[in-house]
Amino acid sequence: MPVLARKIEESGISTVTITMMPDLAQKTRLSRIIGVEFPFSQAFGMIDDQAMQRQVAEAAVRLLEQAKEPETRVDLDIEWPLDPKSAYKDWQPPVISPIVAQNLAQIRKGRREQEKK
Repeated sequence: MPVLARKIEESGISTVTITMMPDLAQKTRLSRIIGVEFPFSQAFGMIDDQAMQRQVAEAAVRLLEQAKEPETRVDLDIEWPLDPKSAYKDWQPPVISPIVAQNLAQIRKGRREQEKK
């Protein structure tokens, strides 16, 4: 996704990336980032929850309108309505993905840092 967003930006079209991994997205220096704490594959919110999806979409449009500097990040404070551990577990494939395996130490470090806050 970062490569595609960069290419689109290079052609003069502004982008907003909505991601469950905003720290990683920020390291790739994307122009505009919306961070959400949602299960993977549901970046805009729960299936059939139009109100939640609209909140995310409206936040992305506001960021597009208001971001004056590159690499602007906004983390949305929208709580996932179901038990997050169950939601993440239900999504997980039976075998760890190569990108997660490669970044597992960094992911765990980030989680520890979040727990300290």
